[in-house]
Amino acid sequence: MTERAPDQLSFFRVFPSIMLPMFLAAVDQTIVATALPAIVASTGEAERASWVVVAYLIASTVAAPVYGRLGDEYGRRRLMIVGLAVFIAASMFCALAHSIEVLAAARVLQGLGGGGLMTLSQALIGETIPPRERARYQGYLAGVGISANAFGPVAGGFLAQHFGWQSIFLINLPLGLLAAALTLRLPSLPHPSGRFQVDVLGIVLFAGLVAPLILALERAQHLDPAALPTILGLAALAIFALLLLIRREQQAASPLLPLTLLRQATIWRSDALAACHGAALVSLITFMPIYLIVVRGISPAQTGLLLLPLMIGIGIGSMATGRMVTKSGRTAIFPSYGLILVTLNLLLLALVAPWIGIASLALVFFWNGLCMGTVMGVVQVTVQSASGPQFLGEAAASVQFSRSVGAAFGTATVATILFAVLAATDPETAKLFAAMMEQGAGVLSSLSPAQQAVVQGEIAQAFRSAFLVIAGFAGTGAVLAMTIPLRKIEK
Repeated sequence: MTERAPDQLSFFRVFPSIMLPMFLAAVDQTIVATALPAIVASTGEAERASWVVVAYLIASTVAAPVYGRLGDEYGRRRLMIVGLAVFIAASMFCALAHSIEVLAAARVLQGLGGGGLMTLSQALIGETIPPRERARYQGYLAGVGISANAFGPVAGGFLAQHFGWQSIFLINLPLGLLAAALTLRLPSLPHPSGRFQVDVLGIVLFAGLVAPLILALERAQHLDPAALPTILGLAALAIFALLLLIRREQQAASPLLPLTLLRQATIWRSDALAACHGAALVSLITFMPIYLIVVRGISPAQTGLLLLPLMIGIGIGSMATGRMVTKSGRTAIFPSYGLILVTLNLLLLALVAPWIGIASLALVFFWNGLCMGTVMGVVQVTVQSASGPQFLGEAAASVQFSRSVGAAFGTATVATILFAVLAATDPETAKLFAAMMEQGAGVLSSLSPAQQAVVQGEIAQAFRSAFLVIAGFAGTGAVLAMTIPLRKIEK
């Protein structure tokens, strides 16, 4: 019998232990979305419902580089246990919350725990596996993370309907404890002395950048003219915090953000590629169910099943790309061609979506997912190879941050385009669409069949513009992939 190589043995000790924490962190970004109506019904505070989603997103985005930097210095297994402990405790507080304000505060704490789980998982692969071999396993992790994002709304809706909205948080307790037990199996590797001084001011300024930015993007989704001063004020605050953060990081002895890494063309273009990919994928997953339910008249249950091919395609594409990178060493060629095909696919949806049958639409989704799966594993491997072993955590965190901001920006941009087109066509339809975004397609039931047909037609026209915007994100990502300097990884 052939004996497995030491790195293979090491990986099989590590991979089961990092897959579950990463899945928990990824799924909690989206699992709340479909449970919001039940939460609103319980608390009676519909106008603040978005806080539950935004709070986690802001906290996890801020926490990611902190965990990455501390993991490089103090050891990633230790930091993984800390992150899981905070995540589990916060999940219990979420389930016990009786108001939106308390739930949002608990979600902030949950994000501070979950924010590092994905970053640490990605960095542990780089720590354990040689550069050329990383691609295969990063492909597995990319499939897990992206599929978890897509799986979240389905699981959230099912749990909230059958077991109450508290169950979407309580399920984290046994899974989190299992993840902690698996984490204790990870090898304890030597790290620097742990003399890193926490860049407190850098963290505060980074939070001052992320929080206003994401809040501005979230407000922009509603396209309320009265909110424009607030959006501009938040954007100005984020820009001011960014300028102060850059100045601080240039002077700090132990900076939170390694600006020297971000100046490398390979790294900043890879991070920008991750942002474009996040914008395209998350906006597609967010708005496609609305399109299918409102325009095509498909039930929510059928919509969830119809999106499964997209999730399956992403998983297969991620794993297949990882294996091809491992065999050939070539990296950027796969997302270059993959995103070109995604762009063409989205242009097809923009032009002929109303005439594509349900079965054909499932095949289109599968093909789209297959091509989208060529990106994230390659981005992580490229950034980690360019950063070197000393900055694995920070490199992984930069990718996670870029993808989160890209997803928020992409979703806000597509929502803005949808509302703008609808408002220009028929302001009443725009108001109905805003109500559907918050309350579901049942809003249309109060209209006559003739009125429903008119509204559906106008929304279908608006979605053409939305698909074109998403195609623009994918096309920009393809250009970035084609211009990344690092094209091949040596063994």
